[in-house]
Amino acid sequence: MRTQDQTDSIHPIVEGQSISDVERETGVAKETLRVWERRYGFPVPARDAHGQRVYMREDVAKLRLAKRVIDLGYRPGKVLGLELSELDAMVNACDTSQQASAIHKHETELMLCLELCRSHRIEDLRYKLAEIMLQMGIYHFVIDILGPLNVMVGKAWAGGKLAVFEEHLYTETVQVVMRQAIAAIPVKRDQELAPRLLLTTLPQERHGLGLLMVEAVAALEGAACISLGVQTPVSDIVDAARLHRADIVALSFSSTMRPNQVHDGLRELRASLPESISIWAGGSAAALTRRSAEQAQVLELSDIANALSTWRGHRDARLTHLDSGKKY
Repeated sequence: MRTQDQTDSIHPIVEGQSISDVERETGVAKETLRVWERRYGFPVPARDAHGQRVYMREDVAKLRLAKRVIDLGYRPGKVLGLELSELDAMVNACDTSQQASAIHKHETELMLCLELCRSHRIEDLRYKLAEIMLQMGIYHFVIDILGPLNVMVGKAWAGGKLAVFEEHLYTETVQVVMRQAIAAIPVKRDQELAPRLLLTTLPQERHGLGLLMVEAVAALEGAACISLGVQTPVSDIVDAARLHRADIVALSFSSTMRPNQVHDGLRELRASLPESISIWAGGSAAALTRRSAEQAQVLELSDIANALSTWRGHRDARLTHLDSGKKY
């Protein structure tokens, strides 16, 4: 009979994370990890006593950052050979260019919210977010606080400074605050004439904070919002748009969406919806800015008020044209 020392020398104990753990923590699918290993030589896992892949902590940290850079539109072959410090610099440069001014302006509030999340003071975080919203108003809270804070949380997660469960806690907390705020927005009297906005995401998109942000801004502008939540099949979006007599279908795309998923999904949806229904797209997916989305109108949150005003103008012009035609 072998002793424990003899067994360990034949199958040394390897400390690390399983491929399922890495998939859950980084958002990179198991199949993708295997393809990258084969094609690019990274990550190269060790093997445990049963021959299963085991990933080292430093490789998981690099995968987090690599995933974030790839989500921004870079090709895996150009990214996976870079050092951790180089990936970190790329993430910092991109985040800085997108949100630097907003983060600088509200740095104190943003850093406090991030620290409350890190220290698991979830009730305090919820109270602080609600307090800032009360002071700033819903619109400026969404644009000036929530947008930059989402970027900071994503960066902290990519850098290993927030665990997956902490990022989930943040998301759930923000959702509670946003739903309460949206429910408190007064419904305008002329709801029959309000643009009907159907909000959702495509099946591959599981992030829903963007939807809530759009819903809040649109509701403030008097739109009638119907939210389907996330990961809705295109056929269901089409059915819901018809049943709810939607004027606009608004889709949110996070940085996790691959370009082909964005453009193929928009193309399929545009082909399935009547031309009378507009499609709006927004979010942090690089595909929306690196290549024009011909099937949809790409908007920032700050564009929504003007877009709704333009829609109303076109609607009124159509109604006037119809009324004038009835007179003759």
